[in-house]
Amino acid sequence: MFGTRKLGRKTDSRKAMLRAMTTNLFEYGKIETTFYRAKELQPVAEKMITLGKKNTLATYRKALGFITKEDVANKLFKEIAPKYADRNGGYTRVTRLGPRRGDAAEMAIIELV
Repeated sequence: MFGTRKLGRKTDSRKAMLRAMTTNLFEYGKIETTFYRAKELQPVAEKMITLGKKNTLATYRKALGFITKEDVANKLFKEIAPKYADRNGGYTRVTRLGPRRGDAAEMAIIELV
């Protein structure tokens, strides 16, 4: 499920960060983060939307095991996933913003299409 970038974190910390970022993405529709974090988040979020499109009890429970807020999981299954019912992938978009002031990290916005 997770890519190959370590993002300067240990495995548990990296998984927790991606879970939180996925939850925030579905809650707010878009988030601003570094470019490489956004690229790592993209396949995780798309897999969650694909689970939402199947809309069974098993997929709901699997999504609840990953998404940290129950109301966000409900939103995923009732609002977000039906919007992409006729679309085969490509549910998110990563847009570069430029360097961050301070440490010059490449910033990006990841949003739902």
